Amino acid sequence: MTVVRRIARPMLAAIFVSSGLDALRHPRERARVAAPLVKKLSELPLNLPDNPELLVRANGATMVAAGAMLGTGKFPRVAAMALAAALVPTTYTAHAFWTVQDPAARSQQRVHFLKNVSLLGGVLLATVDTAGRPGLAYRTEHAKSEASRQAKLTKGEAKRAAKTARREARLAVHRAHHALS
Repeated sequence: MTVVRRIARPMLAAIFVSSGLDALRHPRERARVAAPLVKKLSELPLNLPDNPELLVRANGATMVAAGAMLGTGKFPRVAAMALAAALVPTTYTAHAFWTVQDPAARSQQRVHFLKNVSLLGGVLLATVDTAGRPGLAYRTEHAKSEASRQAKLTKGEAKRAAKTARREARLAVHRAHHALS
Protein backbone atom coordinates (compact mmCIF):
# COMPACT_ATOMS: atom_id res chain seq x y z
CA MET A 1 0.00 0.00 0.00
CA THR A 2 1.39 3.40 -0.89
CA VAL A 3 1.97 6.08 1.71
CA VAL A 4 -0.80 8.19 0.18
CA ARG A 5 -3.35 5.37 0.51
CA ARG A 6 -2.13 4.56 4.03
CA ILE A 7 -2.82 8.17 5.05
CA ALA A 8 -5.77 9.09 2.82
CA ARG A 9 -8.04 6.14 3.60
CA PRO A 10 -8.20 6.79 7.36
CA MET A 11 -8.60 10.51 6.69
CA LEU A 12 -11.58 9.85 4.43
CA ALA A 13 -13.00 7.24 6.81
CA ALA A 14 -12.81 9.42 9.94
CA ILE A 15 -15.94 11.47 9.20
CA PHE A 16 -17.96 8.33 8.53
CA VAL A 17 -16.90 6.61 11.75
CA SER A 18 -17.57 9.78 13.76
CA SER A 19 -20.96 10.46 12.14
CA GLY A 20 -21.95 6.81 12.37
CA LEU A 21 -21.17 6.68 16.08
CA ASP A 22 -23.21 9.83 16.61
CA ALA A 23 -26.15 8.32 14.71
CA LEU A 24 -25.94 5.18 16.85
CA ARG A 25 -25.80 7.14 20.11
CA HIS A 26 -28.27 9.90 19.28
CA PRO A 27 -30.67 8.75 16.54
CA ARG A 28 -33.78 10.69 17.64
CA GLU A 29 -33.24 14.00 15.76
CA ARG A 30 -31.90 12.24 12.67
CA ALA A 31 -34.90 9.89 12.75
CA ARG A 32 -37.26 12.88 12.84
CA VAL A 33 -35.52 14.34 9.79
CA ALA A 34 -35.44 10.97 8.02
CA ALA A 35 -39.11 10.12 8.75
CA PRO A 36 -40.55 11.54 5.49
CA LEU A 37 -38.08 9.57 3.35
CA VAL A 38 -38.63 6.43 5.44
CA LYS A 39 -42.39 6.82 4.93
CA LYS A 40 -41.91 7.09 1.14
CA LEU A 41 -39.55 4.11 1.07
CA SER A 42 -41.86 1.97 3.19
CA GLU A 43 -44.56 2.37 0.52
CA LEU A 44 -42.27 0.79 -2.08
CA PRO A 45 -41.92 -3.00 -2.34
CA LEU A 46 -38.43 -2.96 -0.77
CA ASN A 47 -39.37 -4.72 2.49
CA LEU A 48 -37.68 -1.99 4.54
CA PRO A 49 -38.88 -1.41 8.08
CA ASP A 50 -40.92 1.74 8.57
CA ASN A 51 -39.08 2.63 11.78
CA PRO A 52 -36.96 5.77 11.12
CA GLU A 53 -34.89 5.35 14.29
CA LEU A 54 -34.00 1.77 13.37
CA LEU A 55 -32.96 2.81 9.86
CA VAL A 56 -30.90 5.73 11.21
CA ARG A 57 -29.10 3.34 13.56
CA ALA A 58 -28.57 0.83 10.72
CA ASN A 59 -27.14 3.60 8.55
CA GLY A 60 -24.91 4.67 11.43
CA ALA A 61 -23.71 1.10 11.99
CA THR A 62 -22.97 0.80 8.27
CA MET A 63 -20.93 4.00 8.40
CA VAL A 64 -18.96 2.84 11.46
CA ALA A 65 -18.24 -0.63 10.09
CA ALA A 66 -17.47 0.45 6.51
CA GLY A 67 -15.50 3.47 7.73
CA ALA A 68 -13.37 1.23 9.94
CA MET A 69 -12.85 -1.18 7.04
CA LEU A 70 -11.86 1.62 4.68
CA GLY A 71 -9.61 3.23 7.28
CA THR A 72 -7.76 -0.02 7.98
CA GLY A 73 -7.62 -1.07 4.33
CA LYS A 74 -9.77 -4.20 4.82
CA PHE A 75 -11.87 -4.69 1.67
CA PRO A 76 -11.57 -0.96 0.94
CA ARG A 77 -13.51 -1.04 -2.33
CA VAL A 78 -16.48 -2.86 -0.79
CA ALA A 79 -16.31 -0.54 2.23
CA ALA A 80 -16.31 2.51 -0.03
CA MET A 81 -19.39 1.21 -1.88
CA ALA A 82 -21.20 0.74 1.42
CA LEU A 83 -20.24 4.27 2.48
CA ALA A 84 -21.52 5.69 -0.80
CA ALA A 85 -24.81 3.85 -0.34
CA ALA A 86 -25.12 5.11 3.25
CA LEU A 87 -24.20 8.68 2.33
CA VAL A 88 -26.90 9.22 -0.32
CA PRO A 89 -29.98 9.04 1.95
CA THR A 90 -28.14 10.91 4.70
CA THR A 91 -27.32 13.77 2.36
CA TYR A 92 -30.78 13.87 0.81
CA THR A 93 -32.64 13.98 4.12
CA ALA A 94 -30.28 15.88 6.41
CA HIS A 95 -29.18 18.62 4.02
CA ALA A 96 -32.17 19.34 1.78
CA PHE A 97 -31.22 22.99 1.37
CA TRP A 98 -33.85 23.47 -1.34
CA THR A 99 -36.58 23.16 1.32
CA VAL A 100 -35.10 25.77 3.71
CA GLN A 101 -36.58 29.29 3.57
CA ASP A 102 -34.13 31.22 5.77
CA PRO A 103 -31.24 32.41 3.53
CA ALA A 104 -28.54 31.88 6.17
CA ALA A 105 -29.77 28.40 7.09
CA ARG A 106 -30.23 27.57 3.41
CA SER A 107 -26.63 28.59 2.69
CA GLN A 108 -25.36 26.49 5.60
CA GLN A 109 -27.33 23.45 4.43
CA ARG A 110 -26.03 23.94 0.88
CA VAL A 111 -22.45 23.89 2.20
CA HIS A 112 -23.15 20.66 4.11
CA PHE A 113 -24.88 19.17 1.06
CA LEU A 114 -21.89 19.99 -1.17
CA LYS A 115 -19.48 18.68 1.49
CA ASN A 116 -21.34 15.38 1.43
CA VAL A 117 -21.36 15.36 -2.37
CA SER A 118 -17.58 15.85 -2.22
CA LEU A 119 -17.29 12.96 0.24
CA LEU A 120 -19.42 10.89 -2.11
CA GLY A 121 -16.96 11.68 -4.89
CA GLY A 122 -14.09 10.58 -2.66
CA VAL A 123 -15.67 7.25 -1.74
CA LEU A 124 -16.68 6.65 -5.36
CA LEU A 125 -13.04 7.10 -6.34
CA ALA A 126 -12.12 4.67 -3.57
CA THR A 127 -14.49 2.09 -5.07
CA VAL A 128 -12.39 1.98 -8.24
CA ASP A 129 -8.98 2.26 -6.57
CA THR A 130 -7.26 -1.04 -7.21
CA ALA A 131 -4.12 -0.01 -5.30
CA GLY A 132 -2.01 -0.36 -8.42
CA ARG A 133 -3.16 -3.91 -9.14
CA PRO A 134 -5.14 -4.71 -12.25
CA GLY A 135 -8.88 -4.32 -11.83
CA LEU A 136 -11.49 -6.99 -12.41
CA ALA A 137 -12.27 -5.81 -15.95
CA TYR A 138 -8.60 -6.01 -16.95
CA ARG A 139 -8.14 -9.41 -15.30
CA THR A 140 -11.27 -10.73 -17.01
CA GLU A 141 -10.13 -9.50 -20.42
CA HIS A 142 -6.62 -10.88 -19.80
CA ALA A 143 -8.03 -14.29 -18.79
CA LYS A 144 -10.26 -14.30 -21.87
CA SER A 145 -7.32 -13.43 -24.11
CA GLU A 146 -5.12 -16.08 -22.50
CA ALA A 147 -7.87 -18.72 -22.84
CA SER A 148 -8.27 -17.82 -26.52
CA ARG A 149 -4.51 -18.05 -27.05
CA GLN A 150 -4.36 -21.42 -25.30
CA ALA A 151 -7.30 -22.69 -27.38
CA LYS A 152 -5.53 -21.70 -30.61
CA LEU A 153 -2.32 -23.39 -29.47
CA THR A 154 -4.20 -26.54 -28.50
CA LYS A 155 -6.05 -26.56 -31.82
CA GLY A 156 -2.75 -26.25 -33.69
CA GLU A 157 -1.20 -29.04 -31.62
CA ALA A 158 -4.25 -31.25 -32.25
CA LYS A 159 -4.01 -30.62 -36.01
CA ARG A 160 -0.29 -31.50 -35.98
CA ALA A 161 -0.95 -34.63 -33.91
CA ALA A 162 -3.74 -35.70 -36.28
CA LYS A 163 -1.48 -35.10 -39.30
CA THR A 164 1.32 -37.11 -37.67
CA ALA A 165 -1.12 -39.90 -36.77
CA ARG A 166 -2.40 -40.06 -40.38
CA ARG A 167 1.18 -40.18 -41.69
CA GLU A 168 2.13 -42.88 -39.19
CA ALA A 169 -1.00 -44.86 -40.14
CA ARG A 170 -0.14 -44.60 -43.84
CA LEU A 171 3.43 -45.70 -43.11
CA ALA A 172 2.16 -48.62 -41.02
CA VAL A 173 -0.18 -49.68 -43.83
CA HIS A 174 2.65 -49.28 -46.35
CA ARG A 175 5.03 -51.36 -44.15
CA ALA A 176 2.37 -53.99 -43.61
CA HIS A 177 1.73 -54.12 -47.38
CA HIS A 178 5.49 -54.54 -48.06
CA ALA A 179 5.82 -57.17 -45.36
CA LEU A 180 3.07 -59.23 -47.01
CA SER A 181 4.64 -59.00 -50.46
